[in-house]
Amino acid sequence: MKIHLKRLNNNYHFETTNERGDVVQLDNKSEPNPQGASPMELLLMGIAGCSGIDIVMILKKQQLEMTNLEMDVEGFRVDGAVPNVFRRIHLKITIDGEIPENKAVRAVDLSLEKYCSVAKMLEKTAEITSEIILNGSPVKK
Repeated sequence: MKIHLKRLNNNYHFETTNERGDVVQLDNKSEPNPQGASPMELLLMGIAGCSGIDIVMILKKQQLEMTNLEMDVEGFRVDGAVPNVFRRIHLKITIDGEIPENKAVRAVDLSLEKYCSVAKMLEKTAEITSEIILNGSPVKK
């Protein structure tokens, strides 16, 4: 797996490209009018995408189809810490469809505890928590 990074201006705006040609813009979020996501935001996007793929795959293998999957991910850092890594990451996962509650919980747990490579890397420094909203109602774990 390889990526290429190219600086686009005299400040912190970068373009990254993977081997397939997919492009992601990066910037320093503390700059006025940033032109891309910050590297730390990309980590949160990564855990959301990784876990989302897992959840879809796990439920599809059980022949369960969702009508919607959304995720809000929030990362918490310690102000002033250097390096300022995430200490806690919380995922709010919204699933809609004819999915039994126990299957939704199991899919999320399997993703975060076993399959999601991004979560497994980030759990070395951050406590990862989750909540599930299934068809508009919170699920008790």
